[in-house]
Amino acid sequence: MSPDDPLLAILACPIDKGPLLLLERGDGLYNPRLRRRYPIVDGVPRLLPASGEPVGDADHARWCAQAGTP
Repeated sequence: MSPDDPLLAILACPIDKGPLLLLERGDGLYNPRLRRRYPIVDGVPRLLPASGEPVGDADHARWCAQAGTP
């Protein structure tokens, strides 16, 4: 998945239904509001609530800075 993929505009977090950020390496989607990372496996986002992984403070700060979000 790439940053200009039109699919990104319609993908949403399965829990809060808000937008997701594509991680720099393209291997996951991130919800900064809930601090949850959803993996992308073989190009397919895994967007089930159970597949979301909690994210620590360091990764949260790095990914938010990367995306320019608070």
